[in-house]
Amino acid sequence: MLVLTLLFLAAVGLRRSWDLRGYTGEALGMFTGRQRAYGYAHVERFLTQVAASGGAEVLTNALGKWTAQLWHSVDEGCTEISPRFYVDGHRKPVYTDKLIPRGLIGRSGKILGCRASTLLHDEQGHPLLATTDRGDQHLTMGLPRILTRYEASGGRIARARIIVDREGMAAPFLRDLQASGYTVITLLRTDQYAGLDSFTNVREFVPLEYDQQGQVVREVASACFALPLPDQTGQVLPLRVALIRDWRRQVVRPLSREEEEDAEARAWQKPAWWHPEWKAEPTPATPTTAKLIPIITTADTVDAVELAQTYIRRWPVQENILRDWLLPLGLDTNHGYAKTPIVNSEVAKKRAALEKRLSNVKQWAASAWDRSHRASVLYDRLWKQTKAYGDDLYRKLNAHQDALAAQGVDYYQRRAQIKAEKATIDTELEERWQRVRRTYAKSCKESEKCKRYAHEQCDLLRALEDLAANERTMYELDHRKDQVMTVCKLALANLVMWTRDRYFPASYAHATWRRLAPFFQLPGMIVSSQQTVSVELRPFNDRQLNQDLVYLCEQVNKASPRLPDGRRLLFVVGSMCRPILDQQQRRVA
Repeated sequence: MLVLTLLFLAAVGLRRSWDLRGYTGEALGMFTGRQRAYGYAHVERFLTQVAASGGAEVLTNALGKWTAQLWHSVDEGCTEISPRFYVDGHRKPVYTDKLIPRGLIGRSGKILGCRASTLLHDEQGHPLLATTDRGDQHLTMGLPRILTRYEASGGRIARARIIVDREGMAAPFLRDLQASGYTVITLLRTDQYAGLDSFTNVREFVPLEYDQQGQVVREVASACFALPLPDQTGQVLPLRVALIRDWRRQVVRPLSREEEEDAEARAWQKPAWWHPEWKAEPTPATPTTAKLIPIITTADTVDAVELAQTYIRRWPVQENILRDWLLPLGLDTNHGYAKTPIVNSEVAKKRAALEKRLSNVKQWAASAWDRSHRASVLYDRLWKQTKAYGDDLYRKLNAHQDALAAQGVDYYQRRAQIKAEKATIDTELEERWQRVRRTYAKSCKESEKCKRYAHEQCDLLRALEDLAANERTMYELDHRKDQVMTVCKLALANLVMWTRDRYFPASYAHATWRRLAPFFQLPGMIVSSQQTVSVELRPFNDRQLNQDLVYLCEQVNKASPRLPDGRRLLFVVGSMCRPILDQQQRRVA
């Protein structure tokens, strides 16, 4: 009864167990087999006990096993080799005075303390499984875990195609999933390609989507792309691509060389603005081209149209399910705020970066000091050698000059000869002195590096001390309660979807929780016997809804479902109560 209370809280419009304090209805009690629903204190105590005893893990595995049997048991004889699963992450903010792991909340675009949920959907949009983790967990970490858990629960995911948004666009992540036997379909990030030239083996574009006038608004072509592997230098991961060219979305393209030359020529031909013949003309339009949307896959072969349609289907079967089913059922509601202190991951990342930089700077300073010392020693030796060598050459030159004078050589002839010899000596010495100056400059440069590295070490040590002084204790939320309630909400969503597909009219095939909730919240009267349980439902105040309600009751009675105790369940539509004024009007008539 208490488990059913947690399961059907959202069915009667309650978000959390605290709402039971003001709940006066009888529906939740009837769902659980009691006259009245349990109170807040009892339900919250039970939820705490379930979470503390490992119930979150047990219920999560049970949900995966149940959804696998509920939706995929009919596919046992199916010939489809590669089932499709859609995986996405969802972050719900948690407002608390304590510092907790933070993440980007997609709906608001803010970095807030939050919980991160990873959700697994099948190709029909049924939410099969969900896990709850820290708010700073990346989808590339949560996706392999939820696949492993669903497979352990009995789900058939061998050689499955995993469709994920561009958050899963990481080369090592794609390589590891491909090695595990999965085929991944995702989007390239805009910073990973620079137009059509970034792709190879681009085939002819074929129509993908038309507008109401029959014009092609989207085209698609198959191509190839080589994704570099950052952890393997020089290695790439070959990918197949479905290139969508969206003509409704135009992006600016750079001018070609011919277009630039043509624009310059036209500009020179026009009169200047101060010329009397100048006339204002519209500025040339910015050249644009259709936006490229590259959808990639790790498969060896690909049909571009089928690949594009597979990824585009992610919005109706996952994004819309989140919006139309899970959020109305309270997926964003937090349960449980128990916290335990942990290592501040944000400070730890900054500290690791600072310590790595400090270690590198110390090594660089030692190397620079060694190079500066060796250059200084070399400079001293070269300076002394060059000075001694120059003095020796000039002494020899003076001696030669004296010898020429003693031999009676003419003054002008002697001067010219000595000048030529001095030029030769100066040229030879200049080469030596240039090497001395280069050595001195190198010594100064390395010494300046040592000084800069020394100052940087001081700054880094100050930054580390400031980081330690301003460090706040980070707390990790206990997600067990929240996971228990998430499992209940997903189970309720699957139960309502199954009921919709089995008993409701065909026009309700894509009905959301908001449209179906009035049927599940209809008042009525229950009459029980040993063999049957008859439910008389009060009709709507709308003719079409009443027709749908009659059809629903007929389908339920035709299927003859039985309750857990074996009694047959029957649905009946009650009679419409007519207003007194209407009866009086009929009598007068």
